[in-house]
Amino acid sequence: MSQTSVLTVGILIFNEVEVLDFCGPFEVFSVARLAGQHSDAQQLFRAVTIAETDDIVTCRGDLLVKPHATIEHHPPLDILVVPGGQGTRKEMHNQRLVDWIKQQDQRTQLTTSVCTGAFLLAEGGLLSEHRATTHWGSIQWMRDTYPQISILDDVRVVDEGRIITSAGISAGIDMSLHVVERLYGREAAAWTARRMEYDWRA
Repeated sequence: MSQTSVLTVGILIFNEVEVLDFCGPFEVFSVARLAGQHSDAQQLFRAVTIAETDDIVTCRGDLLVKPHATIEHHPPLDILVVPGGQGTRKEMHNQRLVDWIKQQDQRTQLTTSVCTGAFLLAEGGLLSEHRATTHWGSIQWMRDTYPQISILDDVRVVDEGRIITSAGISAGIDMSLHVVERLYGREAAAWTARRMEYDWRA
């Protein structure tokens, strides 16, 4: 894919979100460049955190984060990242948030999840009749809850075209680098991983 414009990545956050689930993808997309490039003027993506309201979000470990935008007021998204964490147990029953995810999926190029963020996609019916993955500790729970989804274990990233899911926590970095590779090629992804000093073995 040739670089024509900066793609906007919306990263959902909510109370009790797992920190690396959203910060890992944020790091990848914020530092992604074509091979050899460093300048902020050459960025490939703009990463934006989005929450249900503009209140401070209390993440796992009590990290406090102020979202850039809300689900009612945010820029048009090219890519959506739905992270996981203990908070998904509550948010999977938050119909307003699930509906927003479904609406964004109709507009984005890619809808992705990290860890138990897959449960929010599943609640919206986005994973039905697809393959998917999640944190290893939630594989059986997801299989029991959503029998219409083919849940894979022992994989870090499952690419189903417009929908990409990833395993737990640090796997979100691999998923994000996979997206960079899909859109801009392996050299760009490898260069991004090198800039992060990340041992990427996709």
